[in-house]
Amino acid sequence: MGRDEQIEEREVLESIFPEELTELSSTLCRISIALEVTQHDEAEIPPLLLLTIEYPDAYPDVPPILNLAAPPDAPKYVYLDIQEDKGRLLSALEPVIEENLGMAMVFTLVSSLKDSAEFLIFERQAAAQALKDVEAAKAEEEENRKFHGTAVTRETFLEWRERFRKEMADVEERKKEQQELEDKKKRVKAEERLTGKQLWERGLVGKIEEEEDEENGEPDTLKTIQNLQL
Repeated sequence: MGRDEQIEEREVLESIFPEELTELSSTLCRISIALEVTQHDEAEIPPLLLLTIEYPDAYPDVPPILNLAAPPDAPKYVYLDIQEDKGRLLSALEPVIEENLGMAMVFTLVSSLKDSAEFLIFERQAAAQALKDVEAAKAEEEENRKFHGTAVTRETFLEWRERFRKEMADVEERKKEQQELEDKKKRVKAEERLTGKQLWERGLVGKIEEEEDEENGEPDTLKTIQNLQL
């Protein structure tokens, strides 16, 4: 194919890519390729590829010279870095070039490049989503564990029952001690309301003196005499 055939191919490309193709010279052109990707964030701008094609004299019996770049000042796209992914994307075109040697191939190369870039983005989006799903599942499992607690087995049940019985025994013991204390207080109050004669008849005089001596550290003779008055 001579220069005339190359010009004819470029005219066809201009009709297919009227807005995307830019003539740089008689043997050099650039085609912008807008990728169609699933957007998880509406604020994200889909990436744009700039494929530069240089026609050697022997094209299409020899491959065109290709270069790939991003537009100047293009925002960074999380799932595709053209600088890092350029080699991978251009390498994916080599089999297509081999299959189309001897024929006009630029349109086929543009289509293949677009498909490869979109599939690479799709793979990365799927991997990122899978990671998010795993993290969400772990978080949900942890949240469910808070509500379900520890699984009950025979061993854990027996341990719980032993602790429960001990706790209940301690509660009963404290209640018993509290009741005895309350009964003692009631008995003392009742005895304090008795007259001296009643205390004498019931043989409680000495007991009250002893209790008062213990509380005060010394006998109170006057209070004892007062308690004996009718």
